[in-house]
Amino acid sequence: MFGFLSRRSEPLLIETANAYLRFPERGDFNAWRSLRMASRAFLQPWEPSWSTDELSRLSYLGRVGRYEREYVEGHAIPLFLFMKESDELLGGLTIGYIRRGAAQSCMIGYWMGERHAGQGHMTAALDAVIPHIFQRLKLHRIEAACIPENTRSIRLLEKARFRREGYLRGYLKINGVWRDHLLFARLKDDSADHPDGAGAPVVGMVPGDPDLNGAR
Repeated sequence: MFGFLSRRSEPLLIETANAYLRFPERGDFNAWRSLRMASRAFLQPWEPSWSTDELSRLSYLGRVGRYEREYVEGHAIPLFLFMKESDELLGGLTIGYIRRGAAQSCMIGYWMGERHAGQGHMTAALDAVIPHIFQRLKLHRIEAACIPENTRSIRLLEKARFRREGYLRGYLKINGVWRDHLLFARLKDDSADHPDGAGAPVVGMVPGDPDLNGAR
């Protein structure tokens, strides 16, 4: 158990220079719906098919409820990314499929609103989240998968020092079609210049879904 629900006085907060990541809340619905709706054509090629009620309040509340269960059970840490100055929602990032035991690994996925893409926000978010995964969660391996044509995602992962490890045939059903994916991974030991696996300092850090498909 990560303890988010039992310790609301100590919410999860991970900061970058210009933005911050926190757990999704029910009150984020309007901002989430507006951003996802405006970015639909931008996001859909890289995500599972949207349901007919994808952007409804009821669907969103169900999503947040699932987030909370997965967090409490230790399976995932879903996060929304906001600008510090304006509290504007930029996108989301999920640390999902957390596996303990012999694996000690997880998978990350992320999405960015179209109007915020290409501005370095997700690169900075990864630089802040990766130390959290290695130092605070004590995991050994981070995986990410993306469609081969998703050059934006490939560049982002390579910049974050992920290594391409394999080709997954028919891995996920994306936008109604079973798509091949590239598998990338980063190990804690890959960061030899940072003994704790840190790619950048984490500031203000206190102790799953379309979010788990590769970058947009």
